[in-house]
Amino acid sequence: QVQLVESGGGLVQAGGSLRLSCTASGFVFDDYAIGWFRQAPGKEREGLSCIATADKSTYYKESVKGRFTISTDNAKKNTAYLELNNLEPEDTAVYYCAAAARIYQLCSRWEADYWGQGTQVTVSS
Repeated sequence: QVQLVESGGGLVQAGGSLRLSCTASGFVFDDYAIGWFRQAPGKEREGLSCIATADKSTYYKESVKGRFTISTDNAKKNTAYLELNNLEPEDTAVYYCAAAARIYQLCSRWEADYWGQGTQVTVSS
C-alpha cells in the first residue's frame, strides 16, 4: 500500500523558516519523482517543486525559486524534504507531498499518482 506522510508544518512568523518532510512507503522510491504542492484557502492546489529521486534533478515554480529547496536524504532513501525560507503570510497553506512514476508528468504537468494528507503551514505577519 502506497503511503506518503508529511510532517514539519506549523506556525511561524514572517521571515522564518520551516523544513517539511515526506516519508514514502509502498513503492520503489528511486523509481519515482517526488513533488510538493500547496493549497491555500479558496485557491486551487499549485505545484511548487519536484525532484527526480534517481538523479536528484530539481524543478521549481518561478514564484518559489530561491526561497524553497527540495531534497532527498541519501541515508533515509524514502524521505524527501522541502525547506521553506523567508516565509511570507501568502505562503500560508496546506502543503502536500506527491509522487509520480513519470518525471514529466509530475515536474512539468504537475500531475501525481499518489498524494499525502498534507501538513498545515501558517505564517503570521
